Amino acid sequence: MKALLNKLSAALPPGTVAVAGGTVVLGAASYVHLGVAGHSLSSDDMANVSVLWTIVMSVGIGVFFPIEQELTRIVAARAVLGHGAAPVLRRATLLTAGMLGATLLVLGLGAAPIADLLFRGDRGLVAALGGAFTGMAVCYLTRGVLAGLGRFGAYGVQLAVDGGLRIVLAFGCALLGLHSALAFSLVLAVAPVVAMLVTLPVLLRAAGPGEDIAWRELVGGLGLLICSTLLSQVVVNAAVMSTKLLAPTDSALIGALLNALVLARVPLFVFGSLQASLLGGLTAAYTAGDRAAFSAMLRRIAVVVLLLGLAGGVPATALGPWLIEVLFDARPVLGCLDFFLLSAGTVAYMFAMVLGQALMVFKRHNLQLLCWAVGAAVLVAVTFAPGDVALRVILAYALGSLATVLGMLTVLRLGFPGAAPGTAEGPGREVAASPLGAGTVGE
Repeated sequence: MKALLNKLSAALPPGTVAVAGGTVVLGAASYVHLGVAGHSLSSDDMANVSVLWTIVMSVGIGVFFPIEQELTRIVAARAVLGHGAAPVLRRATLLTAGMLGATLLVLGLGAAPIADLLFRGDRGLVAALGGAFTGMAVCYLTRGVLAGLGRFGAYGVQLAVDGGLRIVLAFGCALLGLHSALAFSLVLAVAPVVAMLVTLPVLLRAAGPGEDIAWRELVGGLGLLICSTLLSQVVVNAAVMSTKLLAPTDSALIGALLNALVLARVPLFVFGSLQASLLGGLTAAYTAGDRAAFSAMLRRIAVVVLLLGLAGGVPATALGPWLIEVLFDARPVLGCLDFFLLSAGTVAYMFAMVLGQALMVFKRHNLQLLCWAVGAAVLVAVTFAPGDVALRVILAYALGSLATVLGMLTVLRLGFPGAAPGTAEGPGREVAASPLGAGTVGE
C-alpha cells in the first residue's frame, strides 16, 4: 500500500500533496455550509443563498481566479530565471485593488435592480456578495504568488483555514438560531479574508527582490483569461441561474440543482489541489525547455482526471438523489440520469481545465477563449431548446463542457505546440520557442 501511494504521489505535479489537505477541508466546508443552511432556512431563503453562492462561484471566480493563474505562471517562470516575486506582488496588488473597486462600484450602483432580480429585493445580500468578492480577490492574489514560488505548504494552510472557518461559522449561525440568508451568506466574506491574513507573513518573507515587471507582461493576457474563466464558470454553474430565469418560482428545483451540482462536482475539489501545482509545473518545464517533463506531466494528469471522474461519478449517479435529500434536505425532484449527466459534465470540464492550462503556458489565451466560447454557445443552444427545464440545463452543462474539450484538442493537435511563439533564456542556455513537438499533446 505504501509503495502504491508513493507511486501515485510521484505521478502528480510537485506540491499536489501539500495542497490536498487544505483542498479537502475547503471542499468539505462547501458541503457543510450548504447542508447546515438547507436545514436552517426556508425554501425561499435557501434559494437566495443558492443564487448568491452560484454567483460567487461563477462571476467571482471568473473575475479573480485569472489573477492567481497569471501570477502562478509569471512567478514560476521568474523563479526559474532567478528573479524575485516582490515587484510582481506590488503591481498585482494595485491591479487587483482596481478590479475589485470596479466590481464593487457596479454592485453599489445596481444594488436595487440586482436585489429585485436575484434576491427577492434583499439588498443586504448584494452587500454580502460584495464582501464575498473581496474575500476572493485577496485570496487569489496571495495564492497566485505562493503557488508560483512553490510555497504549497502556506497555500494549503490558507485553504484549510478558509474551509475550517466556513464550517465553524455555519454551525455557529445554526446554533445561535440565525435563520437568515444574510448570516449564512456573510460566511463567504469573513472566512477567506481571515485565511489570507494568516498566511500573509509567509508570503511577504518569500517574495524576494527582483527585476521590475512591465505592466504589459502582467496584464497582456489577463483580459482574455478573465473572459475565458468567466465563460468556463458560465458552463459549470449555469444550471442554477438558468433555472432561476426559466422557472423563477420553482425554489425546490433551484435548491436541489445546486445541491446536486455540489455533489456531482466532488472530483473538482480534489482537482483543485492539482491545478495550482500543475500550472506551476508546466510553466517551469516550458521555461526550462524540458519537453519530456511537459508531455509526461500532461499524460499523467489526464489519467488522474479520468480516475477522479470515475471515483466521484459512479457513487453520485447511484446514490445522488438519496444523498441530497439526506445531506441538504432537498426535495426529490432529480433522478439518477440527472446525476449521470452532471458527473459526465464534470469529467469533461476537468479535461478542459487541463488543456486550457497547456494553452496558457503557450501564451495562447485567445484560443483558450475561443474554445470556451464554443462551449458556452452549445450550452445556450441546449438550454433554450424545447423540453423539461431540469433536463435541459443539466444536459447543457455536459454538452457545453464536452464541446470545449473537443475544441481544445483540435487546436492543440492541429497547430500546437510547434506554433507557440516566443523564447526564453535560462541560465546558461537558450530555451526553444516550444518544448514540445507538434501533435504531442493529446496523443
